[in-house]
Amino acid sequence: MRIEWWLLLSVWVVATGILFFIPKNKIRLAVVAFLFQQIITFLIGLVVVEFGLLEYPVRLFPTVNRTSFTFEYYAFPVICAAFNVWYPNNRSNLIQVGYYVGFSSVLTIAEVIIEKYTSLIHYIQWEWYISLITIGLALYIARRFCVWFFTKGEV
Repeated sequence: MRIEWWLLLSVWVVATGILFFIPKNKIRLAVVAFLFQQIITFLIGLVVVEFGLLEYPVRLFPTVNRTSFTFEYYAFPVICAAFNVWYPNNRSNLIQVGYYVGFSSVLTIAEVIIEKYTSLIHYIQWEWYISLITIGLALYIARRFCVWFFTKGEV
């Protein structure tokens, strides 16, 4: 089995493992964040691939969809759910901005490494800073939606 398939399998295992650490009192928040992020990544992922900005040479379901099912529909929504569940609500603005920057940076660094050393993603007209911005923006939009959805302030 190629390294790409092992990496995809590892992402599924790790993302599923993250779900087991969601506290029971935050499951509703995690589900809302997960499903909302799937909507965002579905739309943006299709647009990016259809405009030829990047491609996913090795992916699950290659005859169905040209986007990365693993990242767009599972891994990133799981990360978004974890992001919202453990968001530092009662901390300073600097800590909250750092939370966004930290999550976005780690995901972008991982993507750049994967792009450089595997065939899971290939940048055509795309750069790392675009990923950094779009990941941060997607997390921000999902966070705003969750805060709006749970208007009682329990988020």
